[in-house]
Amino acid sequence: MVSEIAAEIGVQSVVVVLDVKQRFIGKSHDVWTHNATRNSKRDLLEVAVEMEKMGAGEIVLNSIDNDGRMTGYDLKLASQLRRVLHIPLTILGGAGSLAHMAEAVAQCGLIGVAAGSLFVFKGSYRAVLISYPGAEEKIEKVYSALKLA
Repeated sequence: MVSEIAAEIGVQSVVVVLDVKQRFIGKSHDVWTHNATRNSKRDLLEVAVEMEKMGAGEIVLNSIDNDGRMTGYDLKLASQLRRVLHIPLTILGGAGSLAHMAEAVAQCGLIGVAAGSLFVFKGSYRAVLISYPGAEEKIEKVYSALKLA
């Protein structure tokens, strides 16, 4: 499918996301599918190189092990992947600060860095930032709506 899409619309539009977990035994990482419920039992580096050869224009590496922990990216793994790829790489999973992002670029070179939890959880309790209207604002909105009716 990657080759077909690349041929039809160009490699610049083909981004392959590889969700990975470290193997229980050994230092390699397996690619997982179906929202991290099925282990393909295929090595990350092999799959990434294969996707590049098939026409992927970018690889997004998502570390399932680090996802949501906010303790930093898996920079060792990102560096290994960066060495074997000739296409852009973006990493995801583990960012807890802007310093983590800077560290990733410093260690891996020019790569994309992505984050989720970093932008959602705020404050010393790492609470989800949710904004609710105050009582006065609710009354004003209801009043305005009644006047229009």
